[in-house]
Amino acid sequence: MQLPVMPPVKPMLAKPVPGVPAPDSVAGGLVYEPKWDGFRCIVFRDGDDVVLGSRNERPLTRYFPELVEALKEQLPPRCVVDGEVVVVQDDRLSWPGLQNRIHPAESRVRMLAEETPASFVAFDLLALGDDDLMGRPFSERRALLERELGGVGGTVHLTRVSDDADEGRRWFEAFEGAGLDGLVCKPLSMPYSPDKRVMLKVKHARTADCVVAGWRSHKQKGPQGQELLGSLMLGLYDDAGVLQSVGVCASFTMARRAELVEQLSVLAVGEDDEHPWAAWADAAAHESQRLPGAVSRWSAGKTLDWHPLRPELVVEVGYDAMEGNRFRHTTQFKRWRPDREPGSCTYEQLERPVRYDLADVLQR
Repeated sequence: MQLPVMPPVKPMLAKPVPGVPAPDSVAGGLVYEPKWDGFRCIVFRDGDDVVLGSRNERPLTRYFPELVEALKEQLPPRCVVDGEVVVVQDDRLSWPGLQNRIHPAESRVRMLAEETPASFVAFDLLALGDDDLMGRPFSERRALLERELGGVGGTVHLTRVSDDADEGRRWFEAFEGAGLDGLVCKPLSMPYSPDKRVMLKVKHARTADCVVAGWRSHKQKGPQGQELLGSLMLGLYDDAGVLQSVGVCASFTMARRAELVEQLSVLAVGEDDEHPWAAWADAAAHESQRLPGAVSRWSAGKTLDWHPLRPELVVEVGYDAMEGNRFRHTTQFKRWRPDREPGSCTYEQLERPVRYDLADVLQR
């Protein structure tokens, strides 16, 4: 492979802002794009050679063989394209379906490529032919991208873009129902700056009151070798009154992690005591639920050991979106809620976006 921009390249990043900025709030102007919820991926193509680079610079190529073939058919013969790998299930983006595609077994990779095929959404052009485009403004890169990818379809898509802030706000509200993650705002004059937060992003901000049902240890130890809290384990009660595991809260200083271990010790549950998640030791339960004792897909088979607590403590957390019945990302600690009864922490408090047809998002 011989390209003017060679792998690995770290993707350009975005910094969060509280609301949709005006187009003229940045010198040279802004444009708006939907924020896709997938694996960030820079595609390097030189004829039949294709490399799918990830955000951590590790290649994704072996996990998406069907995508490699589609990119050979639809991308220019020699190019470097920034975009997002996504999986569509039930007419919306599926993060669990995408996560499942990362598997060490070649036979499993091939099977999943047929069962849950991936798509690629392109939104920037870093190189074309022998030309390195990274130093050019985004307005020029976008025009070239539209020229080269204007006819793609099926598995490869070109993301839509608008210079209308009202249109951006509409996308921000409506497209969440199709599984999208928010809005990206791009300065038209910016060059491509790897690993720098020069773009802006707007994400949904919500809060929820959750039951603290346990905690996991931090990977590091304290200065005296003591155990530190890594994350609080959160639960919500479903319609049947069952406490479901919904995610974690993990934003604490190292000093606070040590304090929390001591403070939570009064709620510790013994091995023989009852706990709503006592089924964590049952392997069959791990197949149907995301219970605390499940094996982590991202930690090479490591069991996520945890410390169960009596479900008596309520915490308010910030979150951006739900994926099924769980928080899509790690939540942010807001405050303790001693005024709330644990039993009142149910799914009913959560805001659910209205479903939106993903095909309408992909159709430019």
